[in-house]
Amino acid sequence: MHLSNEHIRLRKLEPTDLPYLYIIENDELAWQHSDTHNPLSCKDLSDYITSSTGDIYKDGQLRLIIESQEDDKHIVGCIDLYELDIHNLRAGIGIYIIDEYRNSGLGSESINLIENYASEFLNLRLLYAIVASTNLPSLAIFRKNRFIESAIVRNWFRSSDAVIFSKLLIK
Repeated sequence: MHLSNEHIRLRKLEPTDLPYLYIIENDELAWQHSDTHNPLSCKDLSDYITSSTGDIYKDGQLRLIIESQEDDKHIVGCIDLYELDIHNLRAGIGIYIIDEYRNSGLGSESINLIENYASEFLNLRLLYAIVASTNLPSLAIFRKNRFIESAIVRNWFRSSDAVIFSKLLIK
């Protein structure tokens, strides 16, 4: 199990990530494609970083920072596994890439790394993503990474439908 390659590294949140997390979580353009509906304060996010154990089994979720291996270790974005279901061996996956790194291939590399981690280390058999039908970059990245469009849920979000993607992880 590797959480890095020659281009990126996926790592646990650190207190020094607070400024980046603040920007990511308060990106109002991203809110229209998600369940987020209010800004988060630095204190909210600091408390989250502090309280997160980084253990998906304890927290039920895992947020990892995507860090460039080449670019002075700049933060590229974050990737999440959420709603871990041990009984059914599945979890949701979400990804956010900072504007300047979009369409660079680093998002796909991050998905590949987290898939390997989920399969080889967590022994999950399925990952799924719930994507707003208006979120064209997210639709594209999950399609590119061979997630299957399993369903469309009408009016899931206030302003759009949701596309449910799934991917069977085969060892």
